[in-house]
Amino acid sequence: MYATVFKYGNDNTVVFLGGVPLTVPTVTGGEQTGESKVMSDNEYDVIVVGAGNAAMSAAFSAHEHGAKVIMLESADEDEAGGNSRYTAGALRFAHNGLDDVAALVDLTDEEKENNDFGTYTTDQFFDDMFRVTQYRTDPELCEILVTRSNETMHWMREQGMRFMPMYGRQAFEVDGKMKFWGGLVLEAWGGGPGIWEMQSKIAKDKDIPILYEHRVINLLYDDEKVYGVKVKHKGTVTEMRANSVVLACGGFEANSDWRTRYMGPGWDLVKVRGTRHNMGAGIKMALDIGAMPYGNWSGGHAVGWDLNAPEFGDLAVGDNFQKHSYPLGIMVNAKGERFVDEGADFRNYTYAKYGKEILNQPAQFAWQIFDQKVTKLLRDEYRIKQMTKVTSDTLEGLVEQLEGVDAAACLKTLNEYNDAVMDDVRFNPAVLDGRGTKGLDVPKTNWANKLDEPPYEAYAITCGITFTFGGLRIDGEGRVLDTDLQSIPGLHAAGELVGGLFYFNYAGGTGLMNGSVFGRIAGATAAGVRRNA
Repeated sequence: MYATVFKYGNDNTVVFLGGVPLTVPTVTGGEQTGESKVMSDNEYDVIVVGAGNAAMSAAFSAHEHGAKVIMLESADEDEAGGNSRYTAGALRFAHNGLDDVAALVDLTDEEKENNDFGTYTTDQFFDDMFRVTQYRTDPELCEILVTRSNETMHWMREQGMRFMPMYGRQAFEVDGKMKFWGGLVLEAWGGGPGIWEMQSKIAKDKDIPILYEHRVINLLYDDEKVYGVKVKHKGTVTEMRANSVVLACGGFEANSDWRTRYMGPGWDLVKVRGTRHNMGAGIKMALDIGAMPYGNWSGGHAVGWDLNAPEFGDLAVGDNFQKHSYPLGIMVNAKGERFVDEGADFRNYTYAKYGKEILNQPAQFAWQIFDQKVTKLLRDEYRIKQMTKVTSDTLEGLVEQLEGVDAAACLKTLNEYNDAVMDDVRFNPAVLDGRGTKGLDVPKTNWANKLDEPPYEAYAITCGITFTFGGLRIDGEGRVLDTDLQSIPGLHAAGELVGGLFYFNYAGGTGLMNGSVFGRIAGATAAGVRRNA
């Protein structure tokens, strides 16, 4: 077969293979020379769809095992990086204390002395996964996630990722030491933006090309094997072939139609915390060729989010529209009533389900209320300019400013709450302190403090969705399964679009770890390496 090549414009090359025209997009990323690159049918071994943490992990792993890899990203470079770029960068992993943590981050002797990282064993990790999912998490996938979390952290560090202790969000000073709580101790350096900065540099250093504004619209499938993708770039549709495809392009949280269809009424009204590009395309194209849907399709990771935040995530603000210090105060709805136990557990184990509770309130909003005993303990997101906040020197003045709230009923709620606080129990935000309330229909189990030190502060929130829990079914090798529970040759998946791990709720920091663990596995399998081989 002969080939004749013609270049036109800045974006495409026409390759005539045996007289048949094939449009090939310009490659960006990798060497990023700006020159058009001619791609024959099998020039790449693995195509990775997406450019977030799961996709990057898959690409690095496939490259590590000798595959020639290319990544396709629907967003432009300014918006690229998937939901990972909008996160705080927290990573949940099993560890046995200081020595394990120090093996992943460079700690000074002073830091080693003054930090209490505690332990987070595999048993504790398993317990958390079982508890928050009501024992519905897929046993095989859960075991892989938990038991491979620590080694995956080391692998990520070997790739060039860097981590740091989560001082600002996961530690309180107790008896002269920073005590970490809730099973989380490390975050990626620079948070979500840092993840993108580090991983895109690693991809460039490994000469892994990233094609931006290349939306994959279909899988190439011959009823036996996936052999590539159909991709659209600036109105031009191109077929790109490879031995294997890894889908790592997110869930359907940005798709209001799908949210309403699968999650129920009201979910069309939520804010989207992250990227606008996660429309469920990867899930759909896999389902179209017989992949099995799996997991909690009516559930998702949803949190308290600033009432007046934009429709989609804003990279300039990142995850700071969230308001996650509610365990230190109380929340009221439009009726002026509390509706959840703010102190039921550490924030890490309640925040991802309380978004749904806010959505279920009248007019889909709530107000968080604090006094000066705790304001210095509030997370950094309470100190940004872009927030909906009111203050007052009196509770009476505060409730009058809570837009949409029955002021009289709210004041009654605050007074009843104050009367019910068990102030004979010591307040300690780093442990489940048992400082609760007595006699309330909606109790507060831990960290209950009277609202009696002005000025008082209140923050308006609504529901913000992070990602959806339902998706594709995979096996322990990252291979996508069909409705007969047989793997679809050539098709693999990782990250948010994998179903079966999370049901009803979520333990903070598990999402990024899920993407890293299964991205690494899927990439190796796509490159022809079996985990158990």
